[in-house]
Amino acid sequence: MKNQAVSFKSLLSSGTRSNNPTAASPFSVMFRKEVAGIVHSWRFIVLIILIGLTFFGSMYVSLSNISKAMGNRQDPDHLFMYLKLLTTTDNTLPAFHVFISFLGPLLGISLGFDAINSEQNSGTLIRLMAQPIYRDNVLLAKFSASLFVIFSLLLSLSLLMIGGGLIITGVRMEPSEFLRIIGFVIVSTIYVGFWISLSILFSIKFKQAAASALTAIGIWMFFTIFYQLIINLVVKAFLPDPALLSQDEILSYNHLILTFLRFSPSQIYSDAVITLLMPSVRSLGPLTMEQMSGAIPAPLSLRDSLMVVWPQVTGLIAATLLCFALSYYLFMRKEIRT
Repeated sequence: MKNQAVSFKSLLSSGTRSNNPTAASPFSVMFRKEVAGIVHSWRFIVLIILIGLTFFGSMYVSLSNISKAMGNRQDPDHLFMYLKLLTTTDNTLPAFHVFISFLGPLLGISLGFDAINSEQNSGTLIRLMAQPIYRDNVLLAKFSASLFVIFSLLLSLSLLMIGGGLIITGVRMEPSEFLRIIGFVIVSTIYVGFWISLSILFSIKFKQAAASALTAIGIWMFFTIFYQLIINLVVKAFLPDPALLSQDEILSYNHLILTFLRFSPSQIYSDAVITLLMPSVRSLGPLTMEQMSGAIPAPLSLRDSLMVVWPQVTGLIAATLLCFALSYYLFMRKEIRT
């Protein structure tokens, strides 16, 4: 946005305090500018190519093994072919949702780590603030434009997968499958949105874009690589030997370990998308034999899967809103000058 603030005055002069109902609002003008800036940036093009390659690689592996997966009568999900396209793998490449869990944070960080500090360092932010617009419009336009681009990208890839599967196999798609795939797209967008809001927070806090990028990448690496290792070390060091515990004590300790693991955004995201893409998943925690007795190995309805996954979805939304609220607070109190 180095040269975008210059054109804001002419675009906004007729839409800020005008009586013309068709005049563009400041938010819509900045939203379009942000979307255009993201789409034409080289880093976004590189990340799109990377995600596109992983998507086509995952789809090739899934289509190569889809007949074997559909023929497994012992799998309760063998009838959901389009969901199998997103989850089937022969271990040569991970499934697509695993790639999103790994690459999604990088995509979110790349869209937000220099959202504010780069414009402040180049001098365009003070010229932008000189226009008749509010500060919250600037921050909201940057965040919502990034979310819109991510949602459009994931939705396009999912529709491409559905169309390719329909052309190759000719199998009719069930409405519940389509709704589950849309739920996967929405949850993935929220997951990437958390990293966007976190990186925007660091772009306001730090003056240099390199510092905000390194801090966000460091947090991503901690939760992706080191957090689970730390939990495992703590469990081995402090928890008693499982051979000496009763079944109820083992279940309570497993619930405690899962609770700590779910402080990681990637773990929350994995739990959410696995429940949506695998209808046979009934619980995200350990179950006793009494709870499993009499259970029929059949897929859950979409409503029941949403009930299982709702705590994870609300956790991602809450974390995203918390980071954005902190960004809003810091940006509104930030002193902007040359």
